Amino acid sequence: MLSIDPASLSERENYKFLIGSIIPRPIAFVTTLSKDGVLNGAPFSYFNIVSSNPPMISLSIQRREGQAKDTARNILSSKEFVVHIVDEQNVEKINQTAASLPPDESEIELAHLTPVESVKVSVPGVKEAKIRMECSLEHSLELGGLDSTGCDLIIGRIIQFHIENDIYEKGRIDPIGLAAVSRLAGNNYARIGEIFEIERPK
Repeated sequence: MLSIDPASLSERENYKFLIGSIIPRPIAFVTTLSKDGVLNGAPFSYFNIVSSNPPMISLSIQRREGQAKDTARNILSSKEFVVHIVDEQNVEKINQTAASLPPDESEIELAHLTPVESVKVSVPGVKEAKIRMECSLEHSLELGGLDSTGCDLIIGRIIQFHIENDIYEKGRIDPIGLAAVSRLAGNNYARIGEIFEIERPK
């Protein structure tokens, strides 16, 4: 088995090992509002559950040349954002929002997504997502020193769930109906495949 010290690798080499190894990764499509009221949207696959009591999620937003991306900057400013689950029906449009746009241009408009008003936060969500979660900023942490690009680690508390009726029954979400997609390496995505069950030991 190959054994490699990550300190001997470039950032790009470590990146390739990480995204090729930690798969599949769920994708959060995140909407935020700029100080000027521009609705920003971007997908992130460094995303997961932190806690269910209270319900919290994490986003790791990589910096660009040491500078915070629009999403991180907007979250840190407004303390609000909306997380959407990316699925087979909206993934093409969501992929368009990964384009690098100036802060005064909206990825939502670029991808022809439909803004929808939120209940508890000022940030709109998008109608095309089957699940969206209104979030308030719980914690943020800047990671990486002066010698690295670094990232902004965001912990969000979910304060409102929105779930499409067709995929919800008796407190459970139908994974086939949700049809969530995940990120692999490069340009590759994955669908939900065969589902199997294993009982947990007591």
